[in-house]
Amino acid sequence: MIGTKRYQILVVEDDRPTAEVLCSRLGAAGFDVHAEENGAAALSYAAEHRPDLVILDVMLPDVHGHQVSRELRQLYNRWDVPILMLTAMDKPIDELRGFAHGADAYLTKPYDATELIKTVGLLLGQVERPD
Repeated sequence: MIGTKRYQILVVEDDRPTAEVLCSRLGAAGFDVHAEENGAAALSYAAEHRPDLVILDVMLPDVHGHQVSRELRQLYNRWDVPILMLTAMDKPIDELRGFAHGADAYLTKPYDATELIKTVGLLLGQVERPD
């Protein structure tokens, strides 16, 4: 982590074991992490706490992840809060839809933990982009 800032990450994941692993890995990497299990709770949390980054599942029990992403984009300026979609939807069209609905990055499950941490670092400006 650069400097002393502890970045706040909101994880939106309806599968509790998956959320726990994500929170554990991100916490071990030096991030402060909060998890919500559905889109409505995530939007409420984001409106009150303004996370530095959102990791968003697409298939949520109440509101589709694409809708959550669009609402986050309305809540904050387009580039203020990066959104990483982390989902089992792994077809090329799914990734295109994710970007069309506001994702800054898109990873599929099962994911590589090192790639996840590097992607988070890139989105937060902690690591240089490869040339």
